[in-house]
Amino acid sequence: MKTQNLQDQVVWITGASSGIGQALAIVFAELGMHLILSARRDSELQRVKALLANQEKHICIPLDITNAVQIEQALQQVLTEKGRIDWLINNAGLSQRALIQDTSMDTERKIMEVDYFAQVAMTKAVLPTLLKQKSGRVVFISSVAGLIGTQYRATYSAAKAAIHMWANSLRAEVAAQGIHVAVVFPGFVKTNVSLNALTGNGEAQGFQDEAIEQGLDADEFAQQTVKALLQNQEYIVIGGRKEKLGVMLSRLSPSILYKQIRKAQVK
Repeated sequence: MKTQNLQDQVVWITGASSGIGQALAIVFAELGMHLILSARRDSELQRVKALLANQEKHICIPLDITNAVQIEQALQQVLTEKGRIDWLINNAGLSQRALIQDTSMDTERKIMEVDYFAQVAMTKAVLPTLLKQKSGRVVFISSVAGLIGTQYRATYSAAKAAIHMWANSLRAEVAAQGIHVAVVFPGFVKTNVSLNALTGNGEAQGFQDEAIEQGLDADEFAQQTVKALLQNQEYIVIGGRKEKLGVMLSRLSPSILYKQIRKAQVK
């Protein structure tokens, strides 16, 4: 990986208390960057911070990304303590495991609030700082589900697709001002995402999916992701052979893809 010009850069990661967020934090810290770790639970953020190289460079800011007041307070703390923001990693998210007919409207709205509106709010809060700097990177962790759509993930897929399109528009608007926008599409990655995925009534599923258990290791995902970002890639699909094949088919032959999805009964 390229390591030049990274030592003084500030990376703000949401959803940094576990899984993909934790793994990305470890990689960025190894590159010597300053990390802002945000998630709801301070105790878990402190646990992640203890795993990082150069701990004195990093700060933990507990944050509910659906709370606009907390976002503004966190932003002011970042600017006070670090003076700038070079990378915003919109990673916090909420998955789903329920059929459409079994999903309440409250659950539909909760998933969309976390996976779309909160990402937009975080980015809009940070954007004036990036524009003033005339530099910066905004990264959205979407999902292969946002490119394909499968059973049991309708709202999650819709939210992840929506943030992809919003990111495309943002990229077009700010590219000339020195701001780089990237979207990462993970396939199955070994995290606790399915433990916390919402069922139709809004409760956590509470157990791991077999596909997640057999997915890509989070540390390997993070290494591949950061490598691609440092190469200035904007559309980054990371996953196993099946996920990459599905993304390819979604472009070349959607009808074949959806026949395969119906047969597979993905859950």
